[in-house]
Amino acid sequence: MLTATQFVNDYIVPLGWKLIGALAIWIIGGWVIAALVKSLHMTFNKRKVDSTISKYAEGGLSVALRILLVIAILSFLGIETTSFAALLAAAGIAIGAAWGGLLANFAAGVFLVFLRPFKVGDAITAGGVTGVVVEIGLFATTIDTSDNIRVFVGNNAIFSSNIQNYSSNPYRRVDLTAQLAHDVAPQDAIQRLRAKVEAIPNVVKSPAPVIEILTFNEHGAVLVVRPYASNDDYWQVYFDTNKAIVQVGAEAGYSVPEQRVAVRNIQ
Repeated sequence: MLTATQFVNDYIVPLGWKLIGALAIWIIGGWVIAALVKSLHMTFNKRKVDSTISKYAEGGLSVALRILLVIAILSFLGIETTSFAALLAAAGIAIGAAWGGLLANFAAGVFLVFLRPFKVGDAITAGGVTGVVVEIGLFATTIDTSDNIRVFVGNNAIFSSNIQNYSSNPYRRVDLTAQLAHDVAPQDAIQRLRAKVEAIPNVVKSPAPVIEILTFNEHGAVLVVRPYASNDDYWQVYFDTNKAIVQVGAEAGYSVPEQRVAVRNIQ
């Protein structure tokens, strides 16, 4: 019969040394993985590899090395890796049944990287989110919205829906309208607006701003005001164009649009 001392010496002490060794392997392995990922990052930067591909490759390398590190630690502890592989496969089936979308997100991420509908730094609308792409990850894409909120969108949700890329083309159109009163001559307003809008900083000269009569309603004529601007200047041009519409009305002394109803007394 084993004594307490023998039990400690034969089982507890060796197990303790193994756990300490496993911890050391985890710490050193984590340091090595971080160094390898950093080295890959520096190599990509030197060769000026696109940041979309570099971030995706770095994430994939980190995940793969972490899996190998876990297998190495289990092997050091005396757990057969073949058994672990079988266990991992069984767990994969269970996880796949529970989270079937995980593989779809991974596959969609691969397609996003290689088909390149957008890249890191592009302004897009995808998966119901509008913002600037920060990273295309293995399973999700990171987007910073205009109100500085970081959103993580599943790659499959992006790839399976329409993607609007505002950065692909050199300029973008601003769509605004100007309501005129009944007593305001539309052509006079068009001339004044065109001069004011063309003077706005960052408005693209070609194509020129479009200012025309869009429709008529109970208040009077409605003008469409459409200057063009680069994606970086879009919102500033949007706000400045609204200011220009207000300034033209004030400077010209246009009356406030109002609905008019004609009432006739028929005997």
